[in-house]
Amino acid sequence: MSYKMKDEVKNEFKEPMVAYITRSQGMPLYNLFGGAAAFSSDFDMVKLARQGFPKKALLALAKKISLSIQELANILHISERTLQRYEDDAIIKTEYAEKAVELARLYTRGEEVFGSLDKFKLWVKAPSLVFNGEAPVSFLDTSAGFDMVFNELGRIEHGIFA
Repeated sequence: MSYKMKDEVKNEFKEPMVAYITRSQGMPLYNLFGGAAAFSSDFDMVKLARQGFPKKALLALAKKISLSIQELANILHISERTLQRYEDDAIIKTEYAEKAVELARLYTRGEEVFGSLDKFKLWVKAPSLVFNGEAPVSFLDTSAGFDMVFNELGRIEHGIFA
């Protein structure tokens, strides 16, 4: 007696690889560091934040988002003098790098909501009733302050102003 084998049907699901590729090259976030930190994806950003950024990447960020060294130092919780003592190629501590990444994310989000980085820079430095008459930038020295500003951007994006 002979048995015929049925052709085996493989139960494989072929997914397009594009679904697993992270956002990269075109992200404005990466442009805020002025090419002083090399990364092309979110994973690279996390890796560099863990290792720390060179000081020149922080200075490029501050310049692009129109923050003075003093304002940047206050947000990073570092003295202005200590920040100035770092050599341009010196790697700053990871806690400062992480805060810089958060700052870049905020400004990128603000640019998306306002349609231009210049408009967002004006808004973030202008006193607002929502922030008890203070400028949103004055709240960026705490993680709760970052959350407040991100939340307000969400409200503005959806047309909820009060």
